[in-house]
Amino acid sequence: MRLTNRISADARPQVRTLLIAALITIALWYIPFLSALSYPFTLFVTFIHEGSHALAALLTGNSVSSLSVYPDASGLTYTITDGTFSRILVSSAGYLGAMAYGALLLFLIRRAVAARYVLIGSGAFILALTVVYGLSSPFTIVMGFSIAAGLIAIATYASPRVATFFLSFLAVQSVLNAFLDLKILFASSFSSGVQSDATNMANATGIPAIFWTLVWIALAVLIISFAMRAYSNNRKATQQDLPFEEPMGV
Repeated sequence: MRLTNRISADARPQVRTLLIAALITIALWYIPFLSALSYPFTLFVTFIHEGSHALAALLTGNSVSSLSVYPDASGLTYTITDGTFSRILVSSAGYLGAMAYGALLLFLIRRAVAARYVLIGSGAFILALTVVYGLSSPFTIVMGFSIAAGLIAIATYASPRVATFFLSFLAVQSVLNAFLDLKILFASSFSSGVQSDATNMANATGIPAIFWTLVWIALAVLIISFAMRAYSNNRKATQQDLPFEEPMGV
């Protein structure tokens, strides 16, 4: 049977980098005393999750009251929404937004967009969320400014190779953390009295929370499938090589 999803030759160095980033991520999660090193990345994904709620609210003509990130890596965004459609979009935006962000990073890496620009943009986004919506929470302020400063510092002072690897690591963290959060949401959907985005959807539509959880998981798989398909395809010859790609003949 013919393989239609074969990884192109020019993508293999990037794929190897992603695999290394994934292995490091798994090691940080499961090796004792190393899990603390992944904590800032987990908080970063929480900021993206909550920021996606905020963006969805603004794009649907609604408003955002506040955004908070907590030490246990959970978050809460208060929005004022009007109408079932707006509530569906805002509630769905968190998990799908985090997954879409990770997929976007993969796309930008594959298209050889300079890592420093992506990191600066990500840092600016976290900083804007903190300044505009997060000033009511001291922990959000400290971590928001720290994460934004860290991303901008890496973009400014790290070599292109290091910045690109860090961006690859950030993409893997975003995708894996989004899937892990959906797994936790799936388990909690069977418990009564647990407040979550899925229960918000259930309250807005009358459809059980487990249904929306399964829909989000399916959409998340679809998003990452499209991203990985695009990642493994041949890149246009006019695009420059990434810093970690191997020269021909090596």
